[in-house]
Amino acid sequence: DGMRLTGALITHYHADHCGGEIMGMQIEGAAQLLELTQIPVHIQAAEREWVLKASGLSAEDLVVHQPGDTVMVGELPIQLVHTPGHTPGSQCFYVNGCLISGDTLFLDGCGRTDLPGGDPEELYFSLTQRLSQVPADAYLFPGHNYSDRPMELMGENRERNMVFKPKSAEQWMMMFGGA
Repeated sequence: DGMRLTGALITHYHADHCGGEIMGMQIEGAAQLLELTQIPVHIQAAEREWVLKASGLSAEDLVVHQPGDTVMVGELPIQLVHTPGHTPGSQCFYVNGCLISGDTLFLDGCGRTDLPGGDPEELYFSLTQRLSQVPADAYLFPGHNYSDRPMELMGENRERNMVFKPKSAEQWMMMFGGA
């Protein structure tokens, strides 16, 4: 098909997204990919130590990015949107009118904050401030399909998803803070 792999984008350090051990099971991921081909693995700076510990990757395998960086794939820009909360270095990818949200935002909820590195208040600000910049007509593709549909428009998600109902950080923490 004329395509070649030029890099890997990791949304966050959990084993189901970058490989590693989870509940006694080993999940193949980026480390096994690099056994087949040498490519850069792109992560957020705040996720570096977590990825190194969880994935089997080395520091030399990683390209560490700052919030707002862009990765070019040929002529296609992929904007890296730092969305801490699910993990310290969670990131989404905005490309060509689509948001690939990892575990930051689902069609019917958002990522957990009760796992190591999670922070419910950070997730609130990621959803309401950082992702508020994503246009309403952008398509949302979450990292897991827990819904009866694989995608929806961001504007529809903001109207329907319960995670956007709280009007303040205080309300958010009462509903989702787990305290």
